[in-house]
Amino acid sequence: MAGNFKVLEEFQDDALTLPVRLPSGEVREFRIPSPSAEDGLRVQKLMEQGARMADSGTAMDTEVLDDAAELDLFRTALGDAYDDLMSAGLGWSRVRHVAMTAVMWITAGLDVAEKYWEADGDPSRVAPNRAARRAASSAAASKTPSRGSTSGTSTRKATARARKAAKT
Repeated sequence: MAGNFKVLEEFQDDALTLPVRLPSGEVREFRIPSPSAEDGLRVQKLMEQGARMADSGTAMDTEVLDDAAELDLFRTALGDAYDDLMSAGLGWSRVRHVAMTAVMWITAGLDVAEKYWEADGDPSRVAPNRAARRAASSAAASKTPSRGSTSGTSTRKATARARKAAKT
């Protein structure tokens, strides 16, 4: 027996379901299956490559993937839902948003995918970039008072006026 562990399929869904409004106005749910382990690792590797480029200061407009590689990434991430999504009459920006949400789900999990989906794909709304995090942390540090004496005593010598005031 597996000890105290539940069977994985009892609590983890192996698919991502995303609601999309079609050009007709109808809302349709697209079910994106979990990729094979090999495909999941390939998607992970591509995303890590992009993250390394971003961390190294590579300009954001630098192309990480050419058009064919990007389409292949999306096809891999969407699996069986790819053809269904492509035939739904959606514009490229919507197809790309669905595909990138699937990529986020594959590489970082459901919580990150939901944040990406709700942020309309704006990475700065998903997680602030390094410069913003540094600025926020520096602003917080400058507002934090420096630590004073923990013994409750002062290291300054009493002036004659202070001694006289203390006697009265």
